[in-house]
Formats: sequence, structure tokens, C-alpha cells
Amino acid sequence: MTPAVTYELIKKDKQTGARLGIVHTPHGSFETPAFMPVGTQATVKTMSPEELKEIGSGIILSNTYHLWLRPGHDIIGEAGGLHKFMNWDRPILTDSGGFQVFSLSDMRKIEEEGVHFRHHLDGSKLFLSPEKSMEIQNALGSDIMMAFDECPPYPASHDYMKASVERTSRWAERCLGAHSRPEDQGLFGIVQGGEYEDLRRQSAADLVSLDFPGYAVGGLSVGEPKDVMNRVLEFTTPLLPEGKPRYLMGVGSPDALIDGSIRGIDMFDCVLPTRIARNGTLMTSQGRLVVRNAKFARDFGPLDPNCDCHVCKNYSRAYIRHLIKAEESFGIRLTSYHNLYFLLNLMEQVRQAIREDRLGDFREEFFEQYGYNKPNAKNF
Repeated sequence: MTPAVTYELIKKDKQTGARLGIVHTPHGSFETPAFMPVGTQATVKTMSPEELKEIGSGIILSNTYHLWLRPGHDIIGEAGGLHKFMNWDRPILTDSGGFQVFSLSDMRKIEEEGVHFRHHLDGSKLFLSPEKSMEIQNALGSDIMMAFDECPPYPASHDYMKASVERTSRWAERCLGAHSRPEDQGLFGIVQGGEYEDLRRQSAADLVSLDFPGYAVGGLSVGEPKDVMNRVLEFTTPLLPEGKPRYLMGVGSPDALIDGSIRGIDMFDCVLPTRIARNGTLMTSQGRLVVRNAKFARDFGPLDPNCDCHVCKNYSRAYIRHLIKAEESFGIRLTSYHNLYFLLNLMEQVRQAIREDRLGDFREEFFEQYGYNKPNAKNF
């Protein structure tokens, strides 16, 4: 049986080894390295599907935990799946719900069977297991599903992490056994192990032996310094099959997208661009811009003079500041649109740099322009 999700390696950057590729799914293909906007509750906040296509989004992510609780995977299944429910005909990735179980609920109990925890809104008792996560994601009908894993805190002891990695491997095997739609949904395994190289090796070996169609690197961007994340990627991504996609979960700052691509990552996701947009913080070619600041009250220029998005072509900093200060929803729509466009356009520049074998040079130029090389730079 041909896997539902496959990866095509186009070329490698001669400067850095970064990969240019294409991921093929039942709802179309997308080029990598790619950033995936996050549509937690079957919507990327403030953005329509048409706008997401307009700014070049090839794939979006939705959240299993939230959709299970509201409106319910049964309702989405009756609607014909998540694509029809939200009117999005391009690829969708769903996470397993594991991260939310471990991050939103203070009251949880991890057992071999699964995790007992409480609803983050009403406090009711809930239980999520590998089998339940597969049931929900099969009903949602996403192109890429994620195995249910344990998401350990950072930092964690070696002993705790070792037990966690072994449990995640057992759960991954159960996910494969419970996956009822392998012909049209690809299931990715998640490599855990924290900052410990021996545990990353153990986790990768366990999961690669199960022959998933793709692999994620989990347990990063959870509070560790970025140099630790980069070091972990340097010894983890080479452990994963070259002919399958590699996904770094929860990463979306511009520097991390570039550095992750250099270290062999193909896919990224993060709520960062829409989350900071809601308080008027923008990503621009010169670095972070907080448009709600008073100095922009009479600034009639664009958010970013080097950006050609619809927002920068048509609206001023002064107008967007007014909207944000007045708590008008249109202001958040404009800042969200710009931030997502900025990251999607950044990834297109990364892909073009790989085509031209100059990603290392591009990184140096971008970091200099963006201000990452300045002491005490205020970035993300």
C-alpha cells in the first residue's frame, strides 16, 4: 500500500545541507521547508481560508484536544471531516492532543493506559489515550495525524525522561494499531528525549523501527535556550530517515525557522504570529515593531516598508494603532494577516536560498538586518 503522505527530496543546499522538498498528501502537495499557520479550533484566528490561500499557506494545523471538546469529533465527522467543516481543501495536520493535556491541566494522572485529567474550561473529568487520540483524528480526517506522546516538562531529570521516552514508544505502537485510515491519513511519530542525546537516539531508533511515514521532533521550544534547541536538532535530525518529512513542533520565531531549516527540518508550526498580533506586535524586516506605542500615532507609513502584503500596501501604522487601541477586531485581522504573510514569505525566501545554494549567506544577511546580532536586541 502506498503511504498516504510521502516526501520528495528536491535538492540540498551546498552551504548548509538544508533540504528543499515537497510533501505529497491526499489534499495536495506543499513545498518545504514550510511554516504551518495554527488553526486551533478549526480556524486560524481572524483569517478566512481564502486569505490563507492568498498569502501562500500550503498547509494548516488544527488541534485535536480542542476540537474533541468543542464541537466534538462526531459532529465534524458528520460534516464530512475537517476539510469540509471549515471549507479548507488543502492539507491539514492535527496534533495528538498530548501537549494540551500536559500544558492546560494542572490535575492529571499519567498511567500506562493513558492520561486522566480535567477539562480546562469546566473541570470535568476526561481521559485521553493513544486509541482515543486516533479515534478523534480519524474522525477529523486530517491528512497528517500525530501519535499520542507524553510531553515532559523542561528541565526534567534523565531518569524521568528515560521512562517518558519508553512510554512514548509504547504509545506510538498502540497508535499505529488503532489507526483505522492509513490509506488516506499519514501518521507521524514524535521523537522525545529532552536535551539528552542518548535518549533522543533511543527514541528515534524505536520510532524509525515502526516505519512511520514522517517524524516530528517534540519536546523543544518548551523553555530551553535556543542554543540548546539547535544542539538537540544537530544530533537528532540525522537519526531520522532522509526520505521522510521532519517536523519541529511549536517553533515559529524567524531565527528558529531559519536555524531549524539549516539543521534539516522540513515543517514548523507555532501560534506566535497570531498571538503577538493580538496585542499589536509585528514581525518586520527590521525586527519587532509594537504598533500600539504612542510614537506611531502620526506615522502614516506602512508597517514594513519592505513588505508587499495587502496590509502594508493599504494601511498605515497610525490607522492600525488606532484600531488596536480602540479594540476594533479589524486591527487584529490586519496585524495577523501581516505576521502570517511575513513568516510564509520568509519560508519562500529560505526555499529560494536553498535553490541557489546560499542559505548560509541568507542567514547572515537576515540576522544582520533583523537585529539578531545587536546586543540586547528585542526579538521573539
